[in-house]
Amino acid sequence: MSEPVAASNGGTRLAYVLGVPLAPDVERQWPQMGEVVRTSKLVGEVEGNFPELTLEVGRRLYLDEDIVVVEWTCNYGDGRLYRNVSIAELRDGTAIRVTDYWGEPTTTPEWRQSMTDRLHMPANGIWPDAQHLSHY
Repeated sequence: MSEPVAASNGGTRLAYVLGVPLAPDVERQWPQMGEVVRTSKLVGEVEGNFPELTLEVGRRLYLDEDIVVVEWTCNYGDGRLYRNVSIAELRDGTAIRVTDYWGEPTTTPEWRQSMTDRLHMPANGIWPDAQHLSHY
């Protein structure tokens, strides 16, 4: 089920992306790098190292009261659009554990081009273009 949610006032970009505040002892996992950041304070400190980052949420999917899955796009300031998915486990309406997956921009290999079609991504759709990203 998908529900529109107002931006969170949780104080981090991650809270904005998820649409819910972070628990003080939240755990944010990055499997691609083998890292974990613990506490909302440290999540905010890590985010502060990317002042040029812009982002926008494509869609949030709520799977019962305990899970939210978010598709979102960001640009670190170099013009490359990363397509991301965050999965958050919730307790009492706050995120207690978040796993982020980032998709670095790539091109379709030549051998596969005849087997696939281009994915139409409208400028303000689920995967926004660079002009539809904002600072949070």
